[in-house]
Amino acid sequence: DPDSGDNGLLLYSLVNNQMNEFDINENTGQIFTVSVAGKAGTFYLEVQAADQGTRRRTARTTVNVTIDSSSTNNIVVVVLNQKINVVERNIAEVKRVLEEKLAWNIYIINIYSNEFERKARSSTDVTYVKMIAFDEANQEISAEDVKRKLREQKSNIEIELEKIFSTAVTAAVEEAPADPATPELITTIVLSVLLACTLTAFLVYVLFTIKRKRYKYELKLWRVLITLCATDKNGSLKSLEKLEHMNN
Repeated sequence: DPDSGDNGLLLYSLVNNQMNEFDINENTGQIFTVSVAGKAGTFYLEVQAADQGTRRRTARTTVNVTIDSSSTNNIVVVVLNQKINVVERNIAEVKRVLEEKLAWNIYIINIYSNEFERKARSSTDVTYVKMIAFDEANQEISAEDVKRKLREQKSNIEIELEKIFSTAVTAAVEEAPADPATPELITTIVLSVLLACTLTAFLVYVLFTIKRKRYKYELKLWRVLITLCATDKNGSLKSLEKLEHMNN
């Protein structure tokens, strides 16, 4: 907007309450993700720019954001000791601080609190910021390099975040929390346990049957020996000779 003063001051917003997955910095117009984990496809975001003059003038445009389903091993999670709703309101500034201190482009994938408290937006003072870093050539930075640099810049990052949140902030590096077991995984585990129990029971049955047959055979053999010894008139030596003859 070529105007000066309030007539040239533009504020940006997303139209039609599209802030579940995305949000926008009202001063710069920068669009960023809020929660797109597990989602793929194209999102059509209607963006409005409005000046602040007495007779406010507006303009709108549609921004297409495509999310692919490709996976990466270079996701890094930063844990902030702040409520999730507070982090979401200031995520653009958090992203700016991370980019300045890491000297890489940062893309926020997801912001969430405890896995079991996603609906309780302000129930916990721990918020996870899942992100990926890219260099100037738009190549992913390895997770190990990102973690290393985050640890090196930890103090500087926390100082800048304290200015944003107006309170002491800790920024720790943490692995992404494990996803809760899916119904398919639970079913697989249960079936595996049942199969293992069935195989164990079968082996016990087989061993018991073999042992039982062997016991019957040994008992029969002893009965034969006892009979031979009992009917022998010339003593034990003769019985042994008969036994050896039987074995041959």
